[in-house]
Amino acid sequence: MGSSAENSLDCTSSFSRLAPLKAVLFDIDGTLCDSDPLHVSAFQELLPQIGFNGGEPITEEFFIQNFAGKHNDDIATFLFPDDHARGVKFMEDKEAVFRRMAKEKLKPINGLDKLVKWIETRGLRRAAVTNAPRLNADMMVSVLGLSEFFEFVIVGDECERAKPFPDPYLKALEQLKVSKDHTFICEDSVSGITAGVAAEMPVVGLTTRNPEDLLKTAKPTLLIKDYADPKLWAALEEIDRKSGAATGSA
Repeated sequence: MGSSAENSLDCTSSFSRLAPLKAVLFDIDGTLCDSDPLHVSAFQELLPQIGFNGGEPITEEFFIQNFAGKHNDDIATFLFPDDHARGVKFMEDKEAVFRRMAKEKLKPINGLDKLVKWIETRGLRRAAVTNAPRLNADMMVSVLGLSEFFEFVIVGDECERAKPFPDPYLKALEQLKVSKDHTFICEDSVSGITAGVAAEMPVVGLTTRNPEDLLKTAKPTLLIKDYADPKLWAALEEIDRKSGAATGSA
């Protein structure tokens, strides 16, 4: 293992290679907003009704291990291995409970407003890329006041394969007409980071709820606590510096 100074150097060079930066792609749940506690609450409300876990509500640890970042079809199969249709219906009910809670309780990740402004000031392209159902994705983007910010909201359901496959991120590049060589991704789950890495883009991993050691297994370029993290801004400043040199400006 290299030293943290060497790791930091690797990360900076990975980001500076993106210059001139053209686009930033964001996951939604846990990346734009700390929504996992609301998902946990929705599961805790509904799972005991079907006798799951002996009627005991699940823990946040169980959620992280088995549900976080996963597509609803996979969760439906996990919960009802012998009755997929029932699993799908259960997940639809769970998402309705989540949306009810989210409309009142959803809050942006710390520092998101600063990064949004940085992106807008530089005229970068942007899309949200999520495994959440379309209704959830559009509602969360709207509640966060980002409907005008995002040019596209790509959902896993509308791709050939959802995350952890790269398809949703590749579709975002296609729709934005940008290259993977000038784009980075913000993610918070192993599934999402895996998708970004498979799409061959640097991934900024947020330790919103998932443990750092778990996220590291998916090989993010950089791990940050939130968008106010100095590590993120050091990398962005390096992109700016390199972009300035590339365009011959100060």
